[in-house]
Amino acid sequence: MNLPSKLLDDAVNAFAALPGIGKKTALRLVLHLLNREEAEVEEFSETIARMRREIAFCEKCGNIADSRETPLCSICANPGRKHELICVVENLRDLIAIESTGQFSGSYHILGGIISPVDGIGPEDLQLESLIKRVKEDNVSELIMALPPNIEGDTTIFYISRNIDKSKTRITAIARGISFGNDLEYVDEFTLSRSLANRLPYENYLVNK
Repeated sequence: MNLPSKLLDDAVNAFAALPGIGKKTALRLVLHLLNREEAEVEEFSETIARMRREIAFCEKCGNIADSRETPLCSICANPGRKHELICVVENLRDLIAIESTGQFSGSYHILGGIISPVDGIGPEDLQLESLIKRVKEDNVSELIMALPPNIEGDTTIFYISRNIDKSKTRITAIARGISFGNDLEYVDEFTLSRSLANRLPYENYLVNK
């Protein structure tokens, strides 16, 4: 793509570096910003910069927190949530997907990935030890495994189940109304809500029993 300005070209390349955005879409976004007032574009860029600069992560679950001076996210700090009930997810996108259903009143734990030996990701690379510690210290009554329905997700569930006292903490998995291999973030809210409501003992789904 030959552009008449290096500044324009640099801006297009910056947008095109974002996932799911090609050069044509990036150019359309850049031209849109070019037609806006300078103050509006500066406010837009400052909002993004401020988000990256000031955002923090919850020290308990790994969710987003609005201030680095506040150690807990809004969910963990909410006394109205059921903190004895933890939904275990792979990443922030999955947390947002479940929270968008409005059907879950417990808390979360973001692992930051799933066990995948092929990709060189082991238990020590994830937030698994903090989850196990949290279950022991917070008297968690149930862990809901909302991990991707694939072999890597099942391997991660199996690892967690081997390190949790199941006489004190029930381990369940969301119902497989979600096709094997699908990512939670692409599942519609109705199906996700139903999968949460119809969760079953994790042993029903494990590939690596």
